[in-house]
Amino acid sequence: MTELFDDDRRRKYSYYLLRDNYVEAGFDNSPDPRAIRLKYGGIGQAHAGEQVPHLHRVDKTELTLTDEIVFSTFVQWLQENYPTSSDPTS
Repeated sequence: MTELFDDDRRRKYSYYLLRDNYVEAGFDNSPDPRAIRLKYGGIGQAHAGEQVPHLHRVDKTELTLTDEIVFSTFVQWLQENYPTSSDPTS
């Protein structure tokens, strides 16, 4: 989990679930070229460096655009999608 604020008070985050050195799921809002292409159909000067919220799956081979999230939303998403054996709802 990483959450930083730049000089303009923009929040940059990355919340990842790793298993055996493998990205199971990861939310971030980095200026990922694949996310920019998916959102705008291409990469151009107008969108260079733009933060785009997205979800990585299957060791970063799948990418889906998302809404901006906060850490508590990530924890809730984990609980819903990866319940533990001690979770009575699993």
